[in-house]
Amino acid sequence: MDETLSRAVKEVFIRLYDEGLIYKGKYIINWCPRCETALANDEVEYSEENGNLWYIRYPLTDGSGYLVVATTRPETMLGDTAVAVNPRDDRYQHLVGKEVELPLTGRKIPILEDDYVDMEFGTGCVKVTPAHDPNDFEIGQRHNLPQILIMDEQAVMNSAAGKEFVGLDRFACREKVVELLTQQDLLEKIEPYTHSVGHCYRCDTVVEPYLSDQWFVKMKPLAGPAIEVVEKDEVRFQPERWTKVYMHWMNNIRDWCISRQIWWGHRIPVYYCNSCGKMIVAKEMPTICPECGSNSFHQDEDVLDTWFSSWLWPFSTLGWPDETEDLKRYLPTQVLITAPEIIYLWVARMIMSTLHFIHIIPFQTVLLHGTVRDEYGIKMSKSLGNSPDPIDIIDRVGADALRFSMVFGTPKGADVIFSESILETGRNFANKIWNAYRFIMMNIKEGEKLPRKDELQMELADLWIYSRLNETARNTAEHYQNLRFNDAAQGIFQFLWDEFCSWYIELSKDRLNSNDILSRSTTLYILLDVMQNSMRLLHPIMPFITEEIWQNIKKVFPQPEDALIIAAFPSCDEKMIDPEIADDMSFMQEAITAVRNLRKELNLNPGIPISLVIRVAEERQKDLIERYTTYFKRLAKVDNIEVGLQLPKPKASIAAVVRNLEIFLPLKGIIDLEAEKARLSKQIEKLEKEVQVIKNKLDNPHFLANAKPEIVENEKKHFEEVNTKLSLTKELLEDLK
Repeated sequence: MDETLSRAVKEVFIRLYDEGLIYKGKYIINWCPRCETALANDEVEYSEENGNLWYIRYPLTDGSGYLVVATTRPETMLGDTAVAVNPRDDRYQHLVGKEVELPLTGRKIPILEDDYVDMEFGTGCVKVTPAHDPNDFEIGQRHNLPQILIMDEQAVMNSAAGKEFVGLDRFACREKVVELLTQQDLLEKIEPYTHSVGHCYRCDTVVEPYLSDQWFVKMKPLAGPAIEVVEKDEVRFQPERWTKVYMHWMNNIRDWCISRQIWWGHRIPVYYCNSCGKMIVAKEMPTICPECGSNSFHQDEDVLDTWFSSWLWPFSTLGWPDETEDLKRYLPTQVLITAPEIIYLWVARMIMSTLHFIHIIPFQTVLLHGTVRDEYGIKMSKSLGNSPDPIDIIDRVGADALRFSMVFGTPKGADVIFSESILETGRNFANKIWNAYRFIMMNIKEGEKLPRKDELQMELADLWIYSRLNETARNTAEHYQNLRFNDAAQGIFQFLWDEFCSWYIELSKDRLNSNDILSRSTTLYILLDVMQNSMRLLHPIMPFITEEIWQNIKKVFPQPEDALIIAAFPSCDEKMIDPEIADDMSFMQEAITAVRNLRKELNLNPGIPISLVIRVAEERQKDLIERYTTYFKRLAKVDNIEVGLQLPKPKASIAAVVRNLEIFLPLKGIIDLEAEKARLSKQIEKLEKEVQVIKNKLDNPHFLANAKPEIVENEKKHFEEVNTKLSLTKELLEDLK
């Protein structure tokens, strides 16, 4: 055990004991017969299961009849010490104070009244087994009933159950009890019954309520301040719906059983004198007994619940109980990200312990992420065999790709649907940014001097990429602040992939090969600056590749920080966000994309240069296109552009419209016009036949009446798609005439 954490655990135990908040007592606890240890209430997982309700006859000792008691656990009747009825239930008031004979045992037990009894459950009479049911334990305490423990720690029946049942497993005993009750005509009926059954969170064994000596923490005194800080919004849960879950549990909190009967864990710091039995709570083994003077001791054999050390995590990891600099600097933290299933086990307890011992909150916000599920919507777990080994995934695609893929497609608080296919997003993105980084670095010449920022000779694409970088920085900061990590990931992805890589890097290639030294160095500066800032934005999601890239860029493009992990997050320079620049660049992108689509329609080889005639509606458009004709040349393989306000449409050309701009692509010399006309005519004929076939099907009442709705809908969509393709092909043929 880590010595610092061990010191913290002992310190907390002793302080709580001295404050009267830790005590040892004989109580009903949740017991796992397989793990042979106690479980806290929060470590029991409940599921609705189909079982039975057995109605058992308990004969009255005066021979006047019997009471019928309903139970889901007939084997525990062997430990009954009373039958209880509600004091407001008139059906049984004449029987209160009498006795019944406990079936199969011959013991006489009293009939008593208690407000706990639900008159609507079963017959309104309940068996009371104080050693094997928490509610029965409370009834037993109120009425001073004996406690008969009929099972051992493996849930095997002991001698108190009766010689016929000794050595039987609890479920085998159930069958034996039911068999004997039937033989003795003491089983009135059996009804199917669905009820909640508790299972051990470790091994899924059915938990047994069990009377045992255990150590407990009184939770209500600790819960009050932890409720108050959430009510005052000092600690907030995201998504908000989890606040109600937290508050419900805290308002109904029960004492926490902290002792465990397992081998590994923090030893309970309690010692017993071997001579007189004196109990001493201390950090180390005592040297002398204050009661009898003996120097012989043994330590409590139990260990502490693992959560007893975990609930101290916010401050024990920072050196407490010492007053360290780390403790002063890092507590409270801002955000805790965790799973909703440990709100009770961990989150609530951390809030309670930190408030009690440090007197401040441990964190300001708790972000509860969704459950990771497989492609069929089933929760992933090792026991089900549907959970891949994350180490194997990391070996294949990298930790960053796994992290990005998980974040990218998961809205805040939503469950994660995991499949191997989603890993492609992260892997491809990691490859993309790595290739972008390599492209930039291979274009840096040895000893090349970069300009200062105020010396840059920027053009449209430069101003645009800086505008978009600052917008992305602003949006990403907002998304991180609001814990919307998937929105942050998607925004950075769009910027780096769709804008920086697909447009800016492509446009930079001509300038990097230019003889204009300032144009080249400006481009190189901007590539490095945008890349290193983008790595800052992406670092929280993809820490490894971003650190590697940033450190290498730093060698040629110095930064003030030593490492990206401690570097400042990019701030948004609002002056660099220019809507007019963004609109101009968007206009150019739309025009270039339209030209690319024309080439695609004609199935032109990417290497074939083309000429364009562009008819503009305003002078500003003309100036913009003429100034940046290189953008068309680089990204659409355009050899020559004629731009004007009143230009006629060229013969044998196809056209595209962008906003109020008309782009014409003359086809003479590019394709064989006659062969293309023949090909299009043949395609039109084929499409017309296909349209008619689908139309006939959709006009057929028999098809519409008998086909599944989704099939009919698919046919309608197919009809629209083919019709659209037919119209476009006819237009294209008309353009060639």
